[in-house]
Amino acid sequence: MGTYLNPGNANFAEMAATGRYVDKTMLIDLTNRRLSDPTFKFVCVSRPRRFGKSLAGDMLVAYYSRGADSKELFAPYKISGTADFGRNLNKFNVVYIDLNAMYSKWLSLEPQEKRPATAIGYATGCICREFRKQFPDVDFDLEGGDSVAGFIQQAYEQRQETFIIIIDEYDVFVREEVSKENSDVYLAFLNSLFKNASIKSAIPLAYLTGILPIMKDKVQSKLNTFRPYNMLYAGEFSEFVGFTSGEVAELCREYGRDYELCRSWYDGYRLRDFEVYNPEAVMEAVTTGEFRSYWSGTSTYEVVAQKIRMNFAGIRDDVVAMLAGEKIPVSVDMYDNTMSGLRCKDDVYTFLIHLGYLAYDEKSQECYIPNREIHEEWRKAVRNNPDYEVTNRIIRDSERLLSATLAGDGEAVALALDRSHGHVTSNLSYNNEQSLQSAIYLAYIYALNLYTVVREMTAGRGYADIVYIPFDKSRAALIVELKHNKSAGTALTQIKEKQYFQCLANWSGRILFVGVNYDESTKKHECRIEQFVKA
Repeated sequence: MGTYLNPGNANFAEMAATGRYVDKTMLIDLTNRRLSDPTFKFVCVSRPRRFGKSLAGDMLVAYYSRGADSKELFAPYKISGTADFGRNLNKFNVVYIDLNAMYSKWLSLEPQEKRPATAIGYATGCICREFRKQFPDVDFDLEGGDSVAGFIQQAYEQRQETFIIIIDEYDVFVREEVSKENSDVYLAFLNSLFKNASIKSAIPLAYLTGILPIMKDKVQSKLNTFRPYNMLYAGEFSEFVGFTSGEVAELCREYGRDYELCRSWYDGYRLRDFEVYNPEAVMEAVTTGEFRSYWSGTSTYEVVAQKIRMNFAGIRDDVVAMLAGEKIPVSVDMYDNTMSGLRCKDDVYTFLIHLGYLAYDEKSQECYIPNREIHEEWRKAVRNNPDYEVTNRIIRDSERLLSATLAGDGEAVALALDRSHGHVTSNLSYNNEQSLQSAIYLAYIYALNLYTVVREMTAGRGYADIVYIPFDKSRAALIVELKHNKSAGTALTQIKEKQYFQCLANWSGRILFVGVNYDESTKKHECRIEQFVKA
């Protein structure tokens, strides 16, 4: 058993022992089906920080590595019931590299003048020493010096040994500002492992994880044999990218937490047919009972702030619309998957999708802010940013607008909507009820912190324009009906006659009927509010 060659199962066992492990072991069933398949055996799965990349790597190490005995460890989990469980369990040599940890360790080596010239050079030395120790009867004397690929090839040729390669944070040398020498040596390392036809048969599986997909530059040429799975398209890996809705519902039952509240905070990513949640945030919330943003623990809003300051055409209007819950069209095909070199707003949005600050709707090809946790990070990004002063004013006005609505003050609401109109008309024209709906939705942007918002909700004998369902059940729900060049009274009558309150079938308590009309000739809003108590 080594640190890099055939590690043990301690990391995965430690997580399993906490009792908080959500069973994702069927990922192993998926990788088992790819073993030695030349088309599918090289996999690169990218996802944001805090989405369980390292834990997945630890799990694969624990299952495949000859340096572990993991039968009892996996016995409670789903994978133990599959046909291939025992056939592949701890039967493979595994080379495992946490590239981020390796790079950090190399940087910390003292004295610096005596450390290896590159991080990969240091990693190669560590791994090759373990090869010599674990395979003492293999002749590893290579022309040109030690190399991991060379050692794998010799072990395969002399003893028919095969090796599964697992690299965590494979993209760290692209994300970090490393020297050209470090970068060039890393590219050569990738090339020797995955482009060398003579050792491909010795590698039945390679599993790479990172934050960014495979870069469309020199890195891609070294990894073009890999199948990429990411936040745009995760294919059959979708349910393993984060927690699914079923898993989160079960956690909420186990810990006695409100599932709908958890959903509003952390849901919103869609991959294939799965609703995907941020695993680390969900576990923090259900175990502590504190539903809030945990994003800033490892990333900061400055990532978003930097990118939205780039002032590509249309980006500011899009940010306002997304803060209000709108989806924005995005073309994701041209992005080079790098941390820099962003050429247009589509590149910015695609970059933020991969980092988890936006979600992507594959069917409509639109991006959006996925949930309350990420919404808070976006609000921090625009706060006190002079380029987004109008956006900040909209948010401040929106808080007052919601207060006036909950107080039943229709006149104050109408005046607030008049003020808001001036902020939003640069983004939305007020020429029909649909554009009015978008503008009112934007005016109530602050309500996204307190309510689940549903547009065009099936209700009674029709569709309610906008329904606000509070997270806190002591707060009033809102049913908003909008009219254009008619009257607020007409809107209220429609709510009552068509019994829109029926859309809140499981709701008991106060509901505010909010009728809003915009008169195009006077450029004024009218609002009337009535309270209804549903038993």
